Amino acid sequence: MASRPTIIRPVPVHSRTPIPLCSRSELAAGRLPPASVLRASPICTWADNNIMTIFVTSLQPVRETCEKQVQLWKELILDYCRSQKMYIISLEEDFPLFSNTKIERSLSYEAKEAFLAALVSGGRAEWMDKGHKKCLILWLRIQDWANYILDFVKENGLEVTTIEDIRSGIETHGTELAGIDRGVLMRALRLLEQKGKAVIFKGTSADDEGVKFSV
Repeated sequence: MASRPTIIRPVPVHSRTPIPLCSRSELAAGRLPPASVLRASPICTWADNNIMTIFVTSLQPVRETCEKQVQLWKELILDYCRSQKMYIISLEEDFPLFSNTKIERSLSYEAKEAFLAALVSGGRAEWMDKGHKKCLILWLRIQDWANYILDFVKENGLEVTTIEDIRSGIETHGTELAGIDRGVLMRALRLLEQKGKAVIFKGTSADDEGVKFSV
């Protein structure tokens, strides 16, 4: 049985303890703080649009530093989207993690595009258009979603259920499946169907679509 992924929730602003990030000299030397430190900092909160952009708003010229910067941002984006249950990021629309109105800082377009491209190359996101303007974030990979769904239906005895109940049913409340992107859900279910673990059946409408599991 696949283990259920831990649900990551934002930490209230008032509970955060100041933690030093790093100096300009450390930044120049490529010694960036880990994502866990940045997430614990009071200036890197995920509440009320008070997001710190790691005070670096463009890609770093030093290769080693840039690689660490990209890795750090990949982790932050995945954690933020997971905590907020967000699945789509558009380069042409505002995204809270990429800007901070209080300090009037925001990431450059080049940096945002590079960070999303890095997620795509790592299998944690997919471009949704040919122009690479909109990105589907896979904070759980499709295989991981499939495993999570199997675990979920086993625990709740849901041999037969509807697609919408998986997304918004009573049993779903408080789980990773609550509000899951329908496209992501269907891909995970089709993967289970290919493996003989589920059968998707049509109803009279999209709300009536169902699935029978073999668990």
